[in-house]
Amino acid sequence: MPIYQRAKEASVFDSSDVALLGRVFEKLKAEGQSPEGREALASRVIANYQAGIRDEEELAAVSKLPLGR
Repeated sequence: MPIYQRAKEASVFDSSDVALLGRVFEKLKAEGQSPEGREALASRVIANYQAGIRDEEELAAVSKLPLGR
């Protein structure tokens, strides 16, 4: 799953961080979404988390938008 691979690659997250990232990713992924789309989503979720957004609902809301918006 892209979110877990990306989080592992960053190697700065503990298990509770990864659990939160995984929950947000699961909420936002779409049925039939391309692998590239899932990779982009995983990147957005992690980037927003690293930018300081720790609230699960807020993280999900901002991660629906393209980065930089």
